[in-house]
Amino acid sequence: MKTPYYITTAIAYASGRPHIGNVYEIILADAIARFRRMQGYDVFFQTGTDEHGQKIAQKAADANVTPKEYVDTIQQQIESIFQLVNISYDKFIRTTDPDHQERVQKIFTRLIDQGDIYKGFYEGLYCVPDESFYSETQLIDGKCPDCGREVIPMKEDAYFFNLKKYQQQLIDHIQANPEFIQPESRKNEMMKNFLEAGLEDLCVSRTSFDWGVQVVSDPAHVVYVWIDALSNYITGLGYDVDGQHGELYKRYWPADVHLIGKDILRFHTIYWPSMLLALGAELPKQIFGHPWLMSAEGKMSKSVGNTLYTEDLVQLFGVDAVRYFVLRETPFASDGTISIEMMVERINTDLANTSGNLLHRTISMVHQYFAGVIPVMTQINDLDLEVHTLVLQTSQQVFRSMDKLKVSEAIQAIQATLRRTNKYIDETEPWKLIKQGNEEAAKTVLYTILETVRQMSVLLLPFMPTTAQTILDQLKTSHRDFASLATFGQLESQAVEPSEPIYQRFDLAEIQAKFAALHAPLRETKPEITIDQFSALDMVVGKVLACEKHPSADRLLVSQIDLGSGDVRQIVSGIADHVTPEAFVGSHVAVVANMKPITLRGVESYGMILAASIDNELEVLVAKLPPGAKIS
Repeated sequence: MKTPYYITTAIAYASGRPHIGNVYEIILADAIARFRRMQGYDVFFQTGTDEHGQKIAQKAADANVTPKEYVDTIQQQIESIFQLVNISYDKFIRTTDPDHQERVQKIFTRLIDQGDIYKGFYEGLYCVPDESFYSETQLIDGKCPDCGREVIPMKEDAYFFNLKKYQQQLIDHIQANPEFIQPESRKNEMMKNFLEAGLEDLCVSRTSFDWGVQVVSDPAHVVYVWIDALSNYITGLGYDVDGQHGELYKRYWPADVHLIGKDILRFHTIYWPSMLLALGAELPKQIFGHPWLMSAEGKMSKSVGNTLYTEDLVQLFGVDAVRYFVLRETPFASDGTISIEMMVERINTDLANTSGNLLHRTISMVHQYFAGVIPVMTQINDLDLEVHTLVLQTSQQVFRSMDKLKVSEAIQAIQATLRRTNKYIDETEPWKLIKQGNEEAAKTVLYTILETVRQMSVLLLPFMPTTAQTILDQLKTSHRDFASLATFGQLESQAVEPSEPIYQRFDLAEIQAKFAALHAPLRETKPEITIDQFSALDMVVGKVLACEKHPSADRLLVSQIDLGSGDVRQIVSGIADHVTPEAFVGSHVAVVANMKPITLRGVESYGMILAASIDNELEVLVAKLPPGAKIS
């Protein structure tokens, strides 16, 4: 029977479109989940969306839709992005799911009944975007310490969770389980700044908005995010406070790892475990606070304008290249950095020059010298053996790194071996061995390279699933699992097709131009208007009765236009470069009839002819309806 392995991400807040810094977490979790599956674990991988709160209610109101309509749209957008980058989750939970809400209500009621939640009031300085209260001393320059926005004074009745009651029990657990909070620096931060400094009871309800899960015994209150969102990790498995747990909960809880951003570490390492202690539930085995993926200008922010979006990057570079970059460039305990320039450099260096070129040039030699059939090793020298040993050591190094969730370190080990194998080609020069008549040595070299590529591709399957499968398909090998990495020499000797490089080199200037085009505005926009402002325009169809060139302006035409009911206007228009007077006569055109009369170069004009233009092209808007027909 397989060993269960339960991994979760923080559920994404459904307030807007996530950028690549947000999506990094789900790619990281997916790589870990895929790796564990290949190791033989029974993996359950859960992610989802946090869909309640004042911020979402406000955004829905601004969009003139209901909160549920708003989060439905955002949730679909988030899930489609996850699918775009090939995420293999087993469950996508939403905090608006009826079964989740019912279980949250039962949890809240149980905690009230046993005295862990009590009613009081909260007074403080409130940040609406973060939905958090702060004291004066916590503010930075009088503003929210987390997002830097304005805070407002607020007082409201609220329910509180008795956090202090579980402080020492939590400290004891952390000290007895050194791997509970990772990396080590995050554990030290939580212990020093919060647990050892002393905890305050936690506000767990709100009355200032109603978009959330109602408290059953007090419907004026909604359950706040600390219980509503955090409890998804067990409600998604079928947790029940009465002990009637679903099969998934019995099978997978406690979680092996909660994968979260370092900015929400306090909520997951203090609030969440304390609630579980109050419920008498086991604590998760590990909470990993991963670093951020930053832009070259710092933390990504829409207001700063330095955000990079997943969809754009995938369009420019492809799914697996994006996955590779974010996993490779974000270390275990320090922030990673991403930019278009860095992506071009990394993809060209690692994927085009190293792994892609290695496979392509070797298969080309197999076709040139051995009729397209992967040769069999017949003799092995010390240099060959050095590479064989390195390959087997790399697998073990990758397994050790992944056991500690050091994904970037694992990928770098794979790349180092591929670079060494490129050097091995230059050292052995198989084309010279063939010319010298040393065909058996050349066979060993080419086989060694392709077996190395096979093993490294198997290791890359969790990180670059499509690319790695494509390479293994080119090698026509059936040995694609971790068991095939135990010995060197599993690649079958058989015919392979000529191959094209898996990755072509990207030209930086070309990619920058494509990226700029993705973000270039389609047109210059003007300030928004209301329906009343639009209705103030009197637009009608007019028939051109006569047209001649302006007597003193080459680019102007003077037209006599019938607007119906005997209303004939003289209109001067700057369309002479695009329309001839003779061809214009008889046209039915769109006219703004209530423009104030003006004089253009000595000729009176009363009205405006509508036209569309792009670059240097202009076309007058024409209609088939009779003069006087209203345009609306």
